Amino acid sequence: MAAPQTRQAHTTKHAWAGGLTVFAAVMLTITGLIAIFRGIMGIAEDDVFVATRSYVFEFDLTGWGWVHLILGVVAVLIGIGLFAPTMWARIGGVAVAGLIIIANFLSLPYYPVWSVIMIAISGFVIWALCVARKDDFSA
Repeated sequence: MAAPQTRQAHTTKHAWAGGLTVFAAVMLTITGLIAIFRGIMGIAEDDVFVATRSYVFEFDLTGWGWVHLILGVVAVLIGIGLFAPTMWARIGGVAVAGLIIIANFLSLPYYPVWSVIMIAISGFVIWALCVARKDDFSA
């Protein structure tokens, strides 16, 4: 009688791991697309961004545009790679989501509300990728 419960627990864990990985893939892809658009706006020096002079981390808006554009492209590529749950995509997803958190923290004075939202979304992506263990994906 214990065998069906073990099998059911294994398939439930497998479903949760797969669901969290798909969640992370979708969110990382969306985050990457938004970062690409944000990067293009920064490179074009759009009027959407707030100019702050008294912030410790003062950087050129065009430079921040390139940072967000590059991180966005990498995030989209890794997000697409996460749809096939591979270890390289999970590690890359955690790394790029961490870099997105750092970039958005440093760009808080330029676009504060959206930076906080992106930090939260990236935190959820990291959580979703780290909570599923490698053995949860084996058949």
